[in-house]
Amino acid sequence: MHTTEKPRAPEGDLSTFAREVFTHERVSHGIFRKGRGPAVLIISEMPGISPQVLGFADRVVALGCTAVLPDLFGTAGRDPLVKGLGTRLYALTTFARVCISREFTALATGRSSPVVTWLRALAAQEHARCGGPGVGVVGMCFTGGFALAMAADSRVLAPVLSQPSLPLPIAERQRRSIDCDPATLEAVAGRCAGEGLRVLGLRFEEDPFVPKERFDFLRERLGEGFVAVELAQADGNPAGPLPKHHSVLTADLIDAPGEPTRAALEQVLTLFRTRLLAG
Repeated sequence: MHTTEKPRAPEGDLSTFAREVFTHERVSHGIFRKGRGPAVLIISEMPGISPQVLGFADRVVALGCTAVLPDLFGTAGRDPLVKGLGTRLYALTTFARVCISREFTALATGRSSPVVTWLRALAAQEHARCGGPGVGVVGMCFTGGFALAMAADSRVLAPVLSQPSLPLPIAERQRRSIDCDPATLEAVAGRCAGEGLRVLGLRFEEDPFVPKERFDFLRERLGEGFVAVELAQADGNPAGPLPKHHSVLTADLIDAPGEPTRAALEQVLTLFRTRLLAG
């Protein structure tokens, strides 16, 4: 039976981004920047800054924003969708290194990863550098909850949690949690109630890394401030790399008008347009 291949997420070219190094409190990481206008931090999913993440960044640039991509793990520009043993080993070794790093919290509940402090400082620098009313932040997969923790900062006006996967949902207490400490989560809830902040969350139903209970937890804590976009497994691209669809904005996107994943992407871009560019 012949099946028509669905349009996949566009790929970006790393060579079109300028690389710099940002240091805060003796912690240094590379960053890739492109564009002009208010800053949007795009924190890559596992196993690193892929061509598909760069393609999403290009869409942010096309809006009239500056895309800023912290290089926190993996090999920037390497394509994780290339089939083969080398790619699988790359993904596994990157994941293992991050899990033992002191900068990240993979299993503990009620804790923000230490790297969030560095990311907040980067957001402050980029806001001062790029101007505009504030900054946007997108966290993906392993970094999804980083965007939530960063939203305690009043400079963050458009936080997006795309398939937030930490803590790894091994037990019930981890399923009904996210990698954000209670005081920070309370500060975000206060901004939602007092300032009209909206936190956008994206997930595929039946995604084993992003259980339904996690989004239920966020609804309870943030109320109307949490806007959930939950897609059916049938909405994902059949060419996706995992048995269950996971990456809403990249690997499992069907890049065609009328597709639910494309509508989710447009909802993210509209959030940036209205919060960072309107007026």
